[in-house]
Amino acid sequence: MSRHEVDRDPVDVGLGEIEAARDLLQGVAIRTPMEESRWLTGVTGAPAYLKCENLQRTGSFKVRGAYTRIAGLSAEERARGVVAASAGNHAQGVALAAKLLGIKATVFMPEGAPIPKEKATRGYGADVVFHGRYVDQALVAAREYAAETGAVLIHPFDHADIVAGQGTLGLEILEQTPEVRTVLVPTGGGGLLAGVAIAIKALRPDVDVVGVQAAGAAAYPASLSGGAPISLETMQTMADGIAVGRPGDVPFRAVARHVDRVVTVSEESTSRALLSLMERAKMVVEPAGAVAVAALLEHRGSFSGPVVAVLSGGNIDPLLLGKVIRHGMAAAGRYLALRVSIPDVPGGLARLMAELAAEQANVLEVVHERTSPTLTLDEVEVHVQLETRSEEHARTVLAHLRGRGYRVFE
Repeated sequence: MSRHEVDRDPVDVGLGEIEAARDLLQGVAIRTPMEESRWLTGVTGAPAYLKCENLQRTGSFKVRGAYTRIAGLSAEERARGVVAASAGNHAQGVALAAKLLGIKATVFMPEGAPIPKEKATRGYGADVVFHGRYVDQALVAAREYAAETGAVLIHPFDHADIVAGQGTLGLEILEQTPEVRTVLVPTGGGGLLAGVAIAIKALRPDVDVVGVQAAGAAAYPASLSGGAPISLETMQTMADGIAVGRPGDVPFRAVARHVDRVVTVSEESTSRALLSLMERAKMVVEPAGAVAVAALLEHRGSFSGPVVAVLSGGNIDPLLLGKVIRHGMAAAGRYLALRVSIPDVPGGLARLMAELAAEQANVLEVVHERTSPTLTLDEVEVHVQLETRSEEHARTVLAHLRGRGYRVFE
């Protein structure tokens, strides 16, 4: 669908609403840093910048939309309280906004939501209820709660005020990097992408706005092709913050009209991006917050520079962070798991360790396997976990062992 084929309707958002939201957010949302990235510039061959919304209050952009929406409630609506559904970032945004405005908040979170996000949401004074595996299922429960209690549902992305609040990020991007040519935006339900695109296209129609989704939770490509929001049957991604099975009706219209394209990224690229952001940019982000950088790594040469990659959030469970770091190192070729057949004689293992040491491979774990149909009576199989410097180093280690006559299986 061409973005010019959708007519404007009363719930659509324009530049005026976004500028009004910016005034409303003064003293609530901070103007987050825009950092030049020499590392990404070297990778992409064009000037690259990071919009560090992971440093926003509550650790993500969500407070922009949540406060804009809740501040617009009538006195009667405020008295009934608010309810929301979120994997964590919108939850914290709603909880903080409600606290600042003196309103009772209840938040439904999917089971397995990151513990730091749950604790932060409770810390802002909201009640937390767990329901379902995905945000979509938690949203159903939140709607039922709203119908039963009269609480006002604060949707995470499908409301004009939410889109307007998120759009203030687009104004900051243009002010901080007026030379920008491409903006990459993490995308779940589409509220952030829609708001940023509306703001940028109103002021700089020459700038490309690109949405980025996890390949395992990418509802927008098929929806845009079909001309209407289409629900995914299943989702599988570590990026819980953008694991949304159906685009919102309000943001979908804006995305169809204003966004140049939507791309997807793999879990491996996301892991590598998250790890590289920690190592090279000293930025802690959650998987959803790293997908824009993952797109720069996975789709090299596809974007005109200067490029701005939005780091949409930094709320990550330390346990998940550890897993993602290991996953990212494996994806970058810095972990190597091998099965090596060696002679079952005294000194056999020591000689293997010496060969690995000669190639500067760090041994993390060693396990013996003596029973296998592939082994002869005088052999033992050794499972080795190695830390290597790069994919090239890993290939060198493999070649060295095979050159020494070892049977090696990856």
